[in-house]
Amino acid sequence: MPQTTPTPPPARCGQALFEQMLQGWGGQGDFWVFAYASLIWRPEGTPLETRPARVYGYHRALHMWSRVNRGTPECPGLVFALLPGGSCTGVVQRISGADGLNYLHRLWAREMPNPVYDPCWLPARTSQGTVRALAFTLSRCSPNHTGHLSDSDYRHIFRHAVGRYGSTLDYARQTHEQLAALGIHDQALARLLACAAPDVAPPFPNQLHSNPAPRP
Repeated sequence: MPQTTPTPPPARCGQALFEQMLQGWGGQGDFWVFAYASLIWRPEGTPLETRPARVYGYHRALHMWSRVNRGTPECPGLVFALLPGGSCTGVVQRISGADGLNYLHRLWAREMPNPVYDPCWLPARTSQGTVRALAFTLSRCSPNHTGHLSDSDYRHIFRHAVGRYGSTLDYARQTHEQLAALGIHDQALARLLACAAPDVAPPFPNQLHSNPAPRP
C-alpha cells in the first residue's frame, strides 16, 4: 500500500482569531483578563483593579514553544500556556473599556506574534464573585505544544534559549517569584526550576496551588 503524506494542519488566521476575541468582549464596557504568568508581573498597562482568581478546566504549564518572545527559530524557548485539565490560580485584571481596543491590540502584539494561542473567555472565580475573563489557552494538538520534555531538555532550554523579551529561565524564575509573592505555590514549576536549573532553588510556602489535579 502506498504511503501517504500527512495533511498539514490548516493555517491559523490571526485576524480571524482577533475578531473572535473582540466579539467575545462586545466592544462595550470594562472587561477582565486572566493573568497566569508574565501578565502578573508585567501587565500590559495599568489595570483598574486586580483580584486573585482561579479558573477551572485548565492548568498552567511550561509546554509551549516560543520562537520569538523567549527563544528563536534556531533555539526555541518556552512560555506558559493554559492546557486543558485541572485548575489554575492567578489574577484577573480589569481593563477600562475606554482603552479596551487599544489594550487588546497591544496585548495581541505581545502574546500573539504568531497566532498559536487559542484566546477564549473563561469564568474566573474570585472572592467577590465570578467574572468572565479573557485567557490564552493551548490545545495539546497544536504544533506549538511541546509534548513531554525531560529534565535535560528543560536544562538545555534554560541555559540557551533567549528571545526578544529575554531568556526562558528569567521568565520562569520571575513567574515563580511573583506567584509566590501572591501566596501561590506552583509545584510543577518549582520542581522544574529545582531539577533542571539547580542554581535556582526557591522554596516558598505552599498556600495556593496550580496543578493538573482533577477538579474537586
